Amino acid sequence: MGAAVADFAARVREAAERNDSLLCVGLDPDLTRFPGALRERHGDDLAGLIVAFNRAIVEATSDLVCAYKPNLGFYMAYGLAGLEALARTREIIPRDIPAILDAKVNDIGHTATAYAAGYFERFGFDAVTASAYLGSDGLRPFFAHRGRGVLILCRTSNPSAGELQDLPVAGPDGDPAARPLYEVMARRIARWAEEFGARGDCGAVVGATYPRELAIVRAILPDAPILIPGVGAQGGALAETVRAGTDARGHGAIVNASRGVTYASTGADFAEAARRVALDLRAAINRDRADRGGA
Repeated sequence: MGAAVADFAARVREAAERNDSLLCVGLDPDLTRFPGALRERHGDDLAGLIVAFNRAIVEATSDLVCAYKPNLGFYMAYGLAGLEALARTREIIPRDIPAILDAKVNDIGHTATAYAAGYFERFGFDAVTASAYLGSDGLRPFFAHRGRGVLILCRTSNPSAGELQDLPVAGPDGDPAARPLYEVMARRIARWAEEFGARGDCGAVVGATYPRELAIVRAILPDAPILIPGVGAQGGALAETVRAGTDARGHGAIVNASRGVTYASTGADFAEAARRVALDLRAAINRDRADRGGA
């Protein structure tokens, strides 16, 4: 028999403990914010330019993070060159640091099977973000890849999230009480984790901009990995996020920062500036973990 595959949550925790960090850095290329000298050096080689920028960020921060998160949209914007850059970016992320593809993917079963094979096997990502709007058969193919994380949208960080996610839903799963849809989703995530035998691979996405809701989701999912975007440019409060999002041991939260780290400077010192901001964020997160009593 082969060795058991470590689940996604365990792999994130290993990286978090090794680097003493719950920080995840988003790798979202925006060529308009790249240093001019770097753009000139690579000319028309868009893929090479993006990879060079990402490589510098990863080399500057790989001892400070628990994960990296490229967002698919920022690579699709550059067409085939962007997809080449995404594949090459995955290769420069150290294998002992989980790489999360923010794709918000979902489709019917056979198409989901193709997505899962592409993102997990061809591109080699350790986790994806997913939408559950189609129900469990759109998620099942992702859970077939043991040890790969499936982080399901629950309460997103954008201002209009509540238009749907706060709608009261009555009676699912025999529960007579009307609850906000995001809470129903959190309960479904807990159920799917058990049904699919994927407790360490199944998690949620909850925005830092909604710490009260984050605390409710954490109570429903006490041990699940929770990806938390929205710190920094989107205005999420760090201390509240850490208190609400970490588990009883001070782990479980994957606190993402993208623009605030990668574009801390648009000059030649961009990598050094990214490291300084990442150091400060890691220290702030750890202070808040200590205040919570879990660090």
